[in-house]
Amino acid sequence: MLLLIFFADASFSQGIPVQSGRQYTGFNDKWTFSKYELTWETVTLPHTWNAKDVMDDEPGYYRGTGWYQRDLKTSPEMKGKLLFLCFDGVNQETEVYVNGQLAGKHAGGYTRFIIPVTKYLKFTGDFKNEIKVKVSNRYQEDIAPLTADFTFFGGIYRKVGLLATDPVHFYNGDYGADGIYISTPQVSAESAQVAVKSILENTDSQSRKVLLNTVVFNKEGKLVAKKTIVVNLKGGEKKTILMDLPRIIKPELWSPDSPVLYRAVSSILDARDSKILDEVTNPIGFRWFKFDAEKGFFLNGSAMKLMGASRHQDYEGLGNAVPDALQIRDIELLKEMGGNFLRVAHYPQDPVILEACDRLGILASVEIPIVNAITESPAFTENCRVMQQEMIRQNFNHPSVVMWAYMNEVLLRPKFGDDKSRQELYFKHVRELAENLEELTRHEDSSRYTMMAFHGDFDRYHKVGLTKIPMVIGWNLYQGWYGGSLDGFGQFLDKHHRELPDKPLLITEFGADADPRIRSFKPIRFDKSVEYAIKFSQVYLNEMLSRPFVNGGMVWNLADFNSETREETMPHINNKGLLTLGRQPKDTYYLYQAYLLNQPFLKIASKNWTERTGIADSSKASCTQVVQVATNLKSAELFLNGKSLGVKESVDRMCTWDVPFRAGKNQLRAFAAQHAELSDQADIDFRLLPYIFSDKHSFNALHILLGAERYFIEAEQSVLWTPDQPYRKGSWGYIGGSAFQSGNNRMSYGSDKNILGTPSDPIYQTQQVGLTAYKMDVPDGYYELNLYFSELVGGPQKEALAYNLDNSEVKENAGQRIFSVHVNGAEFLKDFNIAEEYGRTKAVQKMIRVQVTKGKGIVLDFIPIKGKPVLNALSLRKLY
Repeated sequence: MLLLIFFADASFSQGIPVQSGRQYTGFNDKWTFSKYELTWETVTLPHTWNAKDVMDDEPGYYRGTGWYQRDLKTSPEMKGKLLFLCFDGVNQETEVYVNGQLAGKHAGGYTRFIIPVTKYLKFTGDFKNEIKVKVSNRYQEDIAPLTADFTFFGGIYRKVGLLATDPVHFYNGDYGADGIYISTPQVSAESAQVAVKSILENTDSQSRKVLLNTVVFNKEGKLVAKKTIVVNLKGGEKKTILMDLPRIIKPELWSPDSPVLYRAVSSILDARDSKILDEVTNPIGFRWFKFDAEKGFFLNGSAMKLMGASRHQDYEGLGNAVPDALQIRDIELLKEMGGNFLRVAHYPQDPVILEACDRLGILASVEIPIVNAITESPAFTENCRVMQQEMIRQNFNHPSVVMWAYMNEVLLRPKFGDDKSRQELYFKHVRELAENLEELTRHEDSSRYTMMAFHGDFDRYHKVGLTKIPMVIGWNLYQGWYGGSLDGFGQFLDKHHRELPDKPLLITEFGADADPRIRSFKPIRFDKSVEYAIKFSQVYLNEMLSRPFVNGGMVWNLADFNSETREETMPHINNKGLLTLGRQPKDTYYLYQAYLLNQPFLKIASKNWTERTGIADSSKASCTQVVQVATNLKSAELFLNGKSLGVKESVDRMCTWDVPFRAGKNQLRAFAAQHAELSDQADIDFRLLPYIFSDKHSFNALHILLGAERYFIEAEQSVLWTPDQPYRKGSWGYIGGSAFQSGNNRMSYGSDKNILGTPSDPIYQTQQVGLTAYKMDVPDGYYELNLYFSELVGGPQKEALAYNLDNSEVKENAGQRIFSVHVNGAEFLKDFNIAEEYGRTKAVQKMIRVQVTKGKGIVLDFIPIKGKPVLNALSLRKLY
């Protein structure tokens, strides 16, 4: 029986009986935190000090030292017990002090570590012990990761526990593991072998005779295997015991469809009276698997395409200090998507993640955070080795894990680019580190595969020799996003198969940003629209699923995540997730359900786009826009306000209709003829913009993005922005000029710079350059006109993201731009110099109220003085 004692304040008070065996209690409340040890605030763990500053417009975030402090009460009854502080994750350098004495240190932000504290505690007097933890997330060149496209949040951001054991116990000084390692060296449908490696420790000075007992229970709780042996432990001795249990006949196999877990209970008992001294429980999942370079992945003898996602651990508003329930929900969402694989990227994550994978039937790989680059130092190598050992030993008993990994895109932007001979030496050191970790990993665990993830520079990785080292190669591929075209993806797959025919292949990353606020009916690369992300995913999924040699694919990413250095439409966020940072599904999530789920599925893809706007079709009282339904069925039928729009055949898991939305409420309902029980509904509030202004059609407001082909939903303000159009008599639009194009080859229009002073960057990231006028033939009335400006050229030069493989940047000519704006002939802005008055890439809004009479409408004249006039957006609201 596993003995647990829970105390609300994780303290041991006098008068409470101390039981034998292992006692683990939460130690997460009553902490105080301070950056500089001057003022302290009360916090509850998990906690990060970067939850907010990573989202502001100030470059960078706090990377330094933080202190945590709390008291631990002991009692005389605890004397003779061993006490440990167990940290599930602290980023990234940690020093633990007990009563002013250094009890232990740890380097690395993503693995568990255990600090023995017994000898520093007081068991007499006031029994009050001061615990202080010094944490730093500074840049440290000897600790990975050095750089990455994610944020290095600082703090004690995972749970902490207080562990008490008897002097005789399972050894927990083994890289943060619990001293028990369970393997299943032979598994078939007929029988299964269980091998248990146990490390026992006796900290007493006296020898002890104990019984080591292991029992295995099936899912119904029935005992199916048992073995007990006698162990003699000398005083101060650690001893490793290997135990083979009796074979289990006809085991129920673990798989994504049937994740059957057995339970192994390991106990140390006193040989004299059978009193339990220590006890630990672990899961067992009986399965066998194989990666094949020609035929793909096999589980329990059956072919299975591994399809799923990678995951980062942060969450909206919380940083990386995320409660268990939200983390477990991520794995549930992956399962509900139809996924069967999780790439735990780019670092080991909270223990609850693999626990959920075991329970729900999600296969997994785990990796240490060597990302982008290495440091050529013995200390860096040693830290990486320790991380790898911690990762493997702490997660050894999870049946969901089939692969250990240790490098990601390590040649993405190699050092010493201007010194080829020095760079060759650097490549040699990278290769040597990879070989070192490969050898270590295979020695630690010969039952699982090894993997490295490379970016799409096939020839470089092959020439450096990295493609020869791991058992499986993962490729992170973004043809049609950061560079190249969508056609290049399938070509790359075939090249790997042709040139590395014996090396199993995984696509460990692929994806396109999808800002859920941006929509387009003319989707193009890097417009950040949900529609382009759908197109991108359809191509990639089709290419992977049609090639048996592709063992699997992991979309990047399950959910959006924080990357403080990113700018783009949603600064500091990587928008490639199928879910938002707050875990709301995007259209792409429904697309993946249509591809991956086995049961019939049907969902209106854009059902979360509940507020739309658009221009009426000619003189009609409706606006026709595309609606897609994601389904794994052959066809579906769509109804608008109870009227059928017809049955459409599915193409790449999408059925598409042109829907004539009317002003106001519109109800969409999708049905599947073959499955009457399947249906989905979306209620759309449509704001219809007139094709021609007239007294027949009511008009309230215009919100126009100039130089854009995309829509923007500014939900916080309940404002819907629509792309501009050339002026048409009786309507509105620009006269002259052209859409702004940035100085890179990724974007067809607009800029991806962070616009300071606004949360609504897309309003300012596009503009019409060199326009001579803007006309709006609105009816007579009184209006409020807002003009939006930002100088997109110039500003601080930031290093281009390494992930943008097409990095051919054009140097910007940040010359002076001065112009005037007249409204209906009256001067509104005189000698307007955006950069001089406000700075570059800064949000600027100018408002004027305008009286329209005699059917003259509103005319804006742009008068150049130096350079070309610009306008980024405008909004017009009728007052009365």
